[in-house]
Amino acid sequence: MARIKIDIPPGFITTLSIPVRITDLNYGNHLGNDSLVSILHEARVQWLKLNGYTELDIEGTGLIMGDLAVEYVSESFYGDVLQVSISAAGITKVSFELYYLLETSRQGNTITIAKAKTGMVCYDYGMKRIAPVPLNLVKALEHNSNE
Repeated sequence: MARIKIDIPPGFITTLSIPVRITDLNYGNHLGNDSLVSILHEARVQWLKLNGYTELDIEGTGLIMGDLAVEYVSESFYGDVLQVSISAAGITKVSFELYYLLETSRQGNTITIAKAKTGMVCYDYGMKRIAPVPLNLVKALEHNSNE
């Protein structure tokens, strides 16, 4: 079976710091895969909040995750502070992709922990149907924090 490889698009829309908590560790004493997915969720929610949104209310539209892919690169441990950089691509009328680069610093070295992608679909929870991506969200997705 071929391993998943994720190419992170250039131009981050944000970079957030998220610490690895003791409860994020698994029996191998490193960051568990379930906790990594929770960290992706936390980063996405923090980015939305920076833009005045929540996952359930982006100008009346919500989000639902259509897919998720993770490429694990290195172990992460309790005490690591993950720098989660997010970029966006694949914006359509109803969906977009968020890419996540998770890195930490140890002894002056930057270590890549994981790369991930979530396919996000705009969704009207009241009507129970897919909805268009709001124009202001498109603008936020296209804003490059490196500019």
